[in-house]
Amino acid sequence: MEQYQAEAQGRHLTDTSASLLDRLHRAPDSAAWDRLVRLYEPFIRRWLTDPALAGDADDLTQDVLAILVRELPRFDRRRHGSFRAWLRTITVNRVKEHWRKRRAGLRERPEGGTDAVARLAQLADPTSGLSRQWDAEHDSHVARKLMDLLEPEFTPLTWAAFRRQVVDGQTAAVVAAEQGSTVNAVLLAKSRVLMRLRAEATGLIE
Repeated sequence: MEQYQAEAQGRHLTDTSASLLDRLHRAPDSAAWDRLVRLYEPFIRRWLTDPALAGDADDLTQDVLAILVRELPRFDRRRHGSFRAWLRTITVNRVKEHWRKRRAGLRERPEGGTDAVARLAQLADPTSGLSRQWDAEHDSHVARKLMDLLEPEFTPLTWAAFRRQVVDGQTAAVVAAEQGSTVNAVLLAKSRVLMRLRAEATGLIE
């Protein structure tokens, strides 16, 4: 059983039982902020990759992240709704402001602007298909990225037992045979990782 125990390596956060959102609300530190940025930067950039935004996607991504970091301590689910919806609103508002400034400077809509504005309107509507796509991609991205970020907290054997069962869909019996262990041991390994993932993702994934 000891070969499956979580290791201390990579655990620079002092309270791994609290969610990332809880830590950022209660006692934010540089490690927690860094994890938030690493988690969300690729997701935001992907949604801002639009020909109509020309070369502004990187700057807009940094702007959204800056607003996220500044406003997150005041985020209240009861007032703002889900975190992913709140992030979507921040992104939409920042792009709207970007468009307003561009149009004021150019005195005309940039090439491809009509399609981009229509897409933005869809994203602003929480009932639209595009918003539902945002929600689905958000949850999938956060789950995958959190697995990457949390893997160093566990021994390779524990992580392999988790992945073989949860990601690859193998039975505990098969994994136990592969690892020369017991079914109970690999089930406990899976449970340990899942508990950590769920704790970290609380409030981020619906």
